[in-house]
Amino acid sequence: MLTIYGRDNSINVRKVLWACAELGIEYRREDWGIGFRSTREPAFLGMNPNAMVPVVDDDGFVLWESNTILRYLAGQYGGAALYPAAPRERARVDQWIDWQASDLNRAWSYAFMALVRKSPAHGDAQQLAASIDNWGGFMRVLEQQLQQTGAYVAGDAFTLADIPVGLSVNRWFGTPFQHPELPAVAAYYELLTQRPGFRAFGRNGMA
Repeated sequence: MLTIYGRDNSINVRKVLWACAELGIEYRREDWGIGFRSTREPAFLGMNPNAMVPVVDDDGFVLWESNTILRYLAGQYGGAALYPAAPRERARVDQWIDWQASDLNRAWSYAFMALVRKSPAHGDAQQLAASIDNWGGFMRVLEQQLQQTGAYVAGDAFTLADIPVGLSVNRWFGTPFQHPELPAVAAYYELLTQRPGFRAFGRNGMA
């Protein structure tokens, strides 16, 4: 059975949990990370020297990096509908997965730490304003894409890319500040909410 190491309030662990729900994968999970067992323990570092969650162990095959885990699970557990084999279709999915990790994720960091985590180290008003502005800019990129597809981020069907992007949208709406009107993003949020996996691990009260 697949074992997932990581606390379920981590957005990156929730990616993996949502993917398991979509793919019908049975798993067991152990709490590691902030508030639980330290990822600096030798037992964890032996699995991931970066000391970060999530890590999965699939019958002895140990893997870290949440987006890599998503791709692995789709490949290993019959997820061709979520992660197509055709190079161009797959590249479109990968484009949005990587965009979430490299651009969107970086934009929200300061604002999320200041407004949700209430971190004393993130109290600079100018940096907060800049983070909110930058985050909004990338959300407008997403708005344009969703206006074009009319449905999901990579096209008219749900794919693996909607898992990291959907959790990011949940974090956008869960962070308290004045949000610009983005009707396609709002419609996307409601569309994702129809999926049991998103209700369980995305729109579940956690940002």
